[in-house]
Amino acid sequence: MITNLLVANRGEIALRIFRTCRERGVGTVAVYSDADTHALHAEAADAAVRLPGDTPADTYLRVDSVVAAALAAGADAVHPGYGFLSESAEFARAVLDAGLTWIGPSPESIALMGSKVASKRVVAQAGVPVLAELDPDELTDDALPVLVKASAGGGGRGMRVVHRRADLAAAVTAARAEAASAFGDATVFCERYVERGRHIEVQVLADTHGTVWAVGERECSIQRRHQKVIEEAPSGVDEKLRRALFAAAESVCRAVDYVGAGTVEFLVTDDGEFFFLEMNTRLQVEHPVTECVTGLDLVAWQLWIAEGEALPPEPPEARGHAIEARLYAEDPRADWRPGSGTLHRFAVRDVRAEFTVPDRHGIRLDSGVGDGTTVGVHYDPMLAKVIAWGPDRRATARMLAGALEAARLHGLVTNRDLLVAVLRHPAFLAGDTHTDFLDRHAAEVLDAGASEDTVRLSVLAAALADAAHNRARARVLASLPAGWRNVPSAPHTKSYRHGGVEHVVRYTATRSGFVPEDRADVTVESATPERVLLTVGGVRRAFDVCRYPDLVTVDSPQGFVGLTPVPRFGDPAAELAEGSLTAPMPGAVARVAVAVGDEVRAGQPLLWLEAMKMEHRVAAPVDGVVTELAVAPGTQVEQGAVLAVVTPKASPEPTDTTDPADTAKEPA
Repeated sequence: MITNLLVANRGEIALRIFRTCRERGVGTVAVYSDADTHALHAEAADAAVRLPGDTPADTYLRVDSVVAAALAAGADAVHPGYGFLSESAEFARAVLDAGLTWIGPSPESIALMGSKVASKRVVAQAGVPVLAELDPDELTDDALPVLVKASAGGGGRGMRVVHRRADLAAAVTAARAEAASAFGDATVFCERYVERGRHIEVQVLADTHGTVWAVGERECSIQRRHQKVIEEAPSGVDEKLRRALFAAAESVCRAVDYVGAGTVEFLVTDDGEFFFLEMNTRLQVEHPVTECVTGLDLVAWQLWIAEGEALPPEPPEARGHAIEARLYAEDPRADWRPGSGTLHRFAVRDVRAEFTVPDRHGIRLDSGVGDGTTVGVHYDPMLAKVIAWGPDRRATARMLAGALEAARLHGLVTNRDLLVAVLRHPAFLAGDTHTDFLDRHAAEVLDAGASEDTVRLSVLAAALADAAHNRARARVLASLPAGWRNVPSAPHTKSYRHGGVEHVVRYTATRSGFVPEDRADVTVESATPERVLLTVGGVRRAFDVCRYPDLVTVDSPQGFVGLTPVPRFGDPAAELAEGSLTAPMPGAVARVAVAVGDEVRAGQPLLWLEAMKMEHRVAAPVDGVVTELAVAPGTQVEQGAVLAVVTPKASPEPTDTTDPADTAKEPA
């Protein structure tokens, strides 16, 4: 019987597992890196053990350190969560060798299914369709496009799509580098890339008594960089295909003597073909949608199976529909660039349950962050999973979009607008969910967000709230209205930057209140430091305003707007040389492709930054010459640091074709 469980993970998955442990009287132990000293999971456990260091390699990926932490804290079992060591056969063996209970399949099953190359061979022998493995050195043009994949790990890391043979060598090199960094294994292989496929996965549970459950399937086709963004259960496949997928998943489990919770992933084509992709020998990020539609606690079943309990003969039937959205600190408009910094405010409206199935249809929230959380560069930038459970797919999508739209997310750029746009997109609602969805609908979903008019009204609200804030702090004549004068005065002017565009707002403070200078259709009803009421075209609208260092946030039913106040007088020292390339985030320089003096073209990759377990390309902004290179591979940089300078090519001098004789004829 398990009495004290160490979770070898962090963030929301650690908190999710703690929730089940508390409900079942199991003690909890957390591990935390120095970067996670004040993280929610470190404070929520009954005991916590420090893993010295910041990076995953020094902390959560150290088998010896994690096992030692379990023994020191008196744990009798270890749950790996997902990511990090969750699919490490070495870790599973070390846990078992230490006399602890391992919450997961056997090390042998993990090792076999952890290699995408080896697992495909075993699965094919069991009669399950697979995509053939291709040798990069023998590819012909008719085999393209192909997908270069890391043999170990997942999450979209170590994967590249190649459409031209000329790009293959560079893609293999990049995939190997990313795979080695993320998983410690640089092995990659190729397979046919199906551009219009659907990613369908089957949740499985298997006990030690021979019972295997195909609990249900999930649709996971909305992806960016081959990493899932929106998942749902059940999928839209027909009953015949569903039964075939369930049978294939059960065959995979029996072929490798699988025990515990896991997921068998398939690529499904429009004509009903399906191919085995991989098996994740752990709990999945998207497991909450299966829990919502089945009522199961998958973590509880992991514990019970580890204790030797038997599954009932059949799994429960699905009820209703569930959709999960992964909320990331990233900017979809900037090539999905991850963000870091302080999350000043994090609040999702009308949450009915956290880390567990709601008592009735509504919103579930699984999150590892809160107000004031620092999001660092060492870990995945996922902030939370917001899950809606409803009676049908359309109602559930509407519920989830509304919850995301109304959330208060201050301090970091997130993918919230994109998630809302996808959930409301006609193609998504019609079930047209293929893995190329974001590519096909980029124009509609990548630029989603507040309208230009909402931005302008939000700028006005920010300026008026700031004026009210200054008036409230006044030490002299504080009872007078903000900006009051006993004689006519010039309009007040304030500037804010939004999305790289500077917005200037002008208003006059009168005896009866504020009057916008440039909006005759707007009447200011009231303005406090926190809320501004504007009547626009006869309709009253509320704008909630918060101020933080170098940031003003404006929330309204029309959309969220984050603003950067523009100081009246700029700092000359802050200006950069023309052509300067700065670090978009803190990280380490992984590779450098140029040297000082090289001629480069606009868009050409100059170097790659490694941050949040991904490589991020830094490209030349213009045609020109590299005149400065401030970094080398391995250099640690902070956000905003100058990486290189590309001096634009000088425009050719115009040729004077005027005939001197003609010039002489000009009148004096």
